[in-house]
Amino acid sequence: MSRVERVGAGEGVVVVIPTYDERESLPVTVRRLREAVPEAHVLVVDDASPDGTGQVAEDLAAELGRIDVMHRTGKSGLGSAYVAGFGWALSRGFDVVVEMDADGSHRPEELPAVLEALVESSADLAIGSRWVRGGRVENWPWHREVLSRGANTYTRLAMGMAVRDATAGFRAYRAEMLGRLDLATVASQGYCFQVDLTWRTVRAGGQVVEVPITFVERERGTSKMSRSIILEALWRVTAWGAAHRARQLRGLVRR
Repeated sequence: MSRVERVGAGEGVVVVIPTYDERESLPVTVRRLREAVPEAHVLVVDDASPDGTGQVAEDLAAELGRIDVMHRTGKSGLGSAYVAGFGWALSRGFDVVVEMDADGSHRPEELPAVLEALVESSADLAIGSRWVRGGRVENWPWHREVLSRGANTYTRLAMGMAVRDATAGFRAYRAEMLGRLDLATVASQGYCFQVDLTWRTVRAGGQVVEVPITFVERERGTSKMSRSIILEALWRVTAWGAAHRARQLRGLVRR
């Protein structure tokens, strides 16, 4: 029995891939994904890429099958793209919903290990983690590693959440848990979206497991990291952390 067949009795696994100007990298990623997990369905969520990524995705769908393309009218952010993709997946009865980038930084060959961890540990969320034992990054400048490690350390301390790579974007959710996270209220974008969904899973009583992966810096295109993304993550994590600590303090006072 394959890993996809073991995750549940519904429609199996769907991999949601948001795109914006990824016409060169998307075909390579999708073909590698099809080799690694042949049974998985793919949903490409394209934000009206000026470089024609949406049409490239349609061509792949016609050639390979089990690929759907969601065409959005403009660039609305990573979080918004994932929420739209999650809603599509939940409405169609998939058992597991995977997040994965199109740029090759998430190696499709490691998805079977992420799915295996979700099954073996009976977890609600399996994260492909750079910062657990065995995880690593390749071709990253030192300042990107310092930023990522620092952001995750700050998140753990501020929010009291024992996840070492809460900002990671290579992950698999059980659909049952994802459907409990009130996705309509998610406003976070950028990499803060990953922290937001991890935090919601933890607060909903979900079990999170981290799987070591190798994160590879993209070879094509340009990074979507920006100052605004960093600042959004900083203020939102600080606000969530402060609210969490305030709830803890009120609980102690009541006792």
